[in-house]
Amino acid sequence: MSAQTVQTRPAADRASAADRGGGQQRPQRVAWLFIAPFAVFYLLFLIGPAAYMFIASFTDTSLVQGGLGGWAGLANYQEMLTSSLFWSAMWHTLQFTLYTVPPLVVLSFVFAVLANRMQRGHVFWRMAFFVPFILPSASISLIWVFIYTGDTGLLAQVQQWFGITAPTPVLADPATAMIGIAVTTIWWTIGFNFILYLAGLQDIPRELYEAAAIDGATPWQQIRHLTIPLLRRTTTLVVLLQIIASLKIFDQVYLMTDGGPGTSTQTALVLITRTGFTDYRIGAAAAASALLFVVIVAIAVVRQLVDRAQQKEA
Repeated sequence: MSAQTVQTRPAADRASAADRGGGQQRPQRVAWLFIAPFAVFYLLFLIGPAAYMFIASFTDTSLVQGGLGGWAGLANYQEMLTSSLFWSAMWHTLQFTLYTVPPLVVLSFVFAVLANRMQRGHVFWRMAFFVPFILPSASISLIWVFIYTGDTGLLAQVQQWFGITAPTPVLADPATAMIGIAVTTIWWTIGFNFILYLAGLQDIPRELYEAAAIDGATPWQQIRHLTIPLLRRTTTLVVLLQIIASLKIFDQVYLMTDGGPGTSTQTALVLITRTGFTDYRIGAAAAASALLFVVIVAIAVVRQLVDRAQQKEA
């Protein structure tokens, strides 16, 4: 082997390495170009407003004056934490969460199991459960306001068929208004959880159920000892998403009752909206938003810690 050959090989190796490095950088640059539009919108419409919210929560920012206003320190947080309206709104938010999360988890699981076991009509049942979820909240609210209308609504007609001459004013009664909103939400959003559970069920191998049936397991025993444990991760996801969505309830309340009667259905986001855009007190509204954000993050963290502990025990 000549000395010239020995000298040219390292140079060729360096050139090929440089080409490979350049080839690896090109896909990365292309990937960043594709991500850039989303990253810009993410910064402008999520990170930016969130940062502005936390800054404004320490000031007396108002819609009737420009800029951030004067420094208020923790005064806005103190006002919210000592306000009966704030704690009432937080209780109504928690009340709505308790009304909606268990039914949305249990019913979506039951309906998904039944639909998955059906031999025919899979497409029909998927559409029947999922179509309401794609409708806008305004349409859903109008439909159910008509159903709950005192004397001429669908619920009143059904009650009259059973001899009830005084129909229940669901949305006009503080004792039943939140229940009516919860029923509306369950009917509207159950399709999303239904699809998640159905996808999880279809990932479970059929051989497991066949083996369990051969061993003499009943359908209930198959669900209890196979389906529920194998869908634990799906259930964790559904519960977490549902809790977060329920804590952020706004559309149905605002469109159906506007927080009434009185303040019986005023949730945290409705209070924040009124404080910021009716009273023009953006600083106080930002403080309430930050407190709600802390609650949501805390619940998500606790749920994740519980899930990890369960996985370690398993």
